[in-house]
Amino acid sequence: MLKKIRKKKWTRSEKFLLLAAMPLYFILVGLLVQPVSTILPGLWIIIREPDVLITDYFVVGGIGAAFINAGILTLLCLFIVYKSGLDVDGHTVTSTFLMFGFSLFGKNLLNIWMILLGVWFYAKYHKTAPSRYIYIALYGTSLSPIITQMMQIETMPVLLRVFLSMSLGILIGFVLPPLATHAHYAHQGYSLYNVGFAGGIIATVIVSVLKSFGITVEARQIWYSGGNHLFAILLSGLFLGMIAAGLLAGGREVFAGYRRILKTPGIGGTDYLRDEGGAVILFNMGINGMVATAFLVLVGGDLNGPTIGGIMTIVGFSATGKHLRNILPVMGGVCLAGMTKHWELTDPSATLALLFSTTLAPIAGEFGVMAGLIAGFLHSSVALNVGIVYGGMNLYNNGFAGGLVAIFMVPVVQSYRSRKARARGGLSL
Repeated sequence: MLKKIRKKKWTRSEKFLLLAAMPLYFILVGLLVQPVSTILPGLWIIIREPDVLITDYFVVGGIGAAFINAGILTLLCLFIVYKSGLDVDGHTVTSTFLMFGFSLFGKNLLNIWMILLGVWFYAKYHKTAPSRYIYIALYGTSLSPIITQMMQIETMPVLLRVFLSMSLGILIGFVLPPLATHAHYAHQGYSLYNVGFAGGIIATVIVSVLKSFGITVEARQIWYSGGNHLFAILLSGLFLGMIAAGLLAGGREVFAGYRRILKTPGIGGTDYLRDEGGAVILFNMGINGMVATAFLVLVGGDLNGPTIGGIMTIVGFSATGKHLRNILPVMGGVCLAGMTKHWELTDPSATLALLFSTTLAPIAGEFGVMAGLIAGFLHSSVALNVGIVYGGMNLYNNGFAGGLVAIFMVPVVQSYRSRKARARGGLSL
């Protein structure tokens, strides 16, 4: 029986169904943990509420409504990718887990669609297949709080608010592909959240323009606590299931593949699903998920919508760059910062920086543990301060911060390494 499982050739449809298992798991959980009669009202509140950072949907609409919002939205986006004709690759896995994670604290059933439409218009304008930009479009929904925020301007007529909200969403989607492409050149793939960096640039421009018209964004911090026991059980069940499925499908060969993954730097563009296969990435995802969850609990952090989103981001990028050898040094750097700076690691923004700092995993993977520690140390400061520029409108705040840190660090480290190499060769700069 095991031999049949290991030799099985998965069809495209079966791969998508396997990915759909994760959101379906949490939809079922959502139906069990919250009275069904309160879920629809909870979803409506989630749609109507402003969702700038930090807005925990567990508090806004209830745990069940938040899980169902995230699960349905993830399934819809998976369906879009499926209908576009693409096969499952590492980016499909990453975008699926990102969509689910951020739909617990910012993306909802209403506010992502105009951005996707804008990317579609961009593809049509350039007479190319929309599938070419589908993952940029999905990642670009990090700017969905802007769409909701435009609907909160009570001094404007409702129809005008709807028109501006839709127009702005389409504009964001239209400018996102070229900006994301050029943003990658800036940090050379050493920050994995590339669209988050591009999104930060777009959000900065939009928020600056809005402020010049007297439209401001109120800061908020809605944060759920007290659910660590429940969420640790739910997440552990999911991640242990991934580990078991990987071992069941791949057998002992999984360990050899995992060792190969650990030797890679994980620079942007990596695809472990293509290079090592599904069994190995399931194992890597499960291991990273378990470690990230345990790490957060051990430092005293809260498991809630935003932090589960952070854990899911680590798990998703375990298919496209992250592994224990390159994420732990960066997370260690944030912990070191928490011991020396005036904020506590258990503060909401710092807790998110701990998880999302792993965008800089390629720095540790390429340049070593010390570089990873420094990257995490610097990232914690940048992430906790840069969001003021765009008022929490970019959900991938750590992507923008990570891009800045990578742009700052990578040329310096490369110059240092080049100097050492030249010195050994008797050359000078």
